[in-house]
Amino acid sequence: MANNNSWKKIFDDYKILKHDFSKAPFYLSAKDIKKSVQDFKGTTEKEVRILCKMDTRESVPEVMRERGLILLPVKNGYYVILKGEGYIDIPDIKNDAEIYNTKLDFDLDTVKIGNSEMQHLDFAYASSLIRTFMEDPTLVLTIRGRKYTPEFSFKIGKHLIETESVQTEVDAGYEGKNQIVLIEAKNSKTKNTIIRQLYYPYRQWSEYTKKKVVLLFFEKRIDEYLIWQYEFSNKDNYDSIKLVKSKKYKIV
Repeated sequence: MANNNSWKKIFDDYKILKHDFSKAPFYLSAKDIKKSVQDFKGTTEKEVRILCKMDTRESVPEVMRERGLILLPVKNGYYVILKGEGYIDIPDIKNDAEIYNTKLDFDLDTVKIGNSEMQHLDFAYASSLIRTFMEDPTLVLTIRGRKYTPEFSFKIGKHLIETESVQTEVDAGYEGKNQIVLIEAKNSKTKNTIIRQLYYPYRQWSEYTKKKVVLLFFEKRIDEYLIWQYEFSNKDNYDSIKLVKSKKYKIV
């Protein structure tokens, strides 16, 4: 990976490997990163946004992965490096796909054009599959796109992390009478994902509502729609994520 060289230089420049991670995390700013990699030529080697995008275990640079370190945003333009797992496996759903009859009484021509995560998710919602999985006919689309978090704190391992104004993005959010459902969607097989993509939006919307906030991970694979439901047993603990249920469907 191109970012291995960049992150090795960042760690060397700021002597990060000499830091005692058992005592405290290491804080790093976007300006620090940009300064360290300014002489690299490639965009993937010097663009802060790309360097800090570590959505799967495989995308974590070697200098961090070999030492069990992860990177998390704590404020717009600021990051923390700390010891922790940070990622969760997305288990395969081994049961046969359940045949689901769409609630629409007409065909949607527009959903056949393209192959985007949003398009597949919109079709699943239009067919009432999301409502069916959640057993909630009241759900309506109310959340989409990027927003900044309010201030909140959480524990990861034995460390307390303070965050505010971190940019989050959910692929779709649905509100019903008693709950809000947030979805992270993919259109290819995902083996693992960073917990942050679920946890930060969960904490964000938990600050704005007293309704239950539910988290779904959604995938379209060929002609099947897969949904996993996750929850945090302790709202203030990043590591407390667990799988609630999962199902695989074919929409006809």
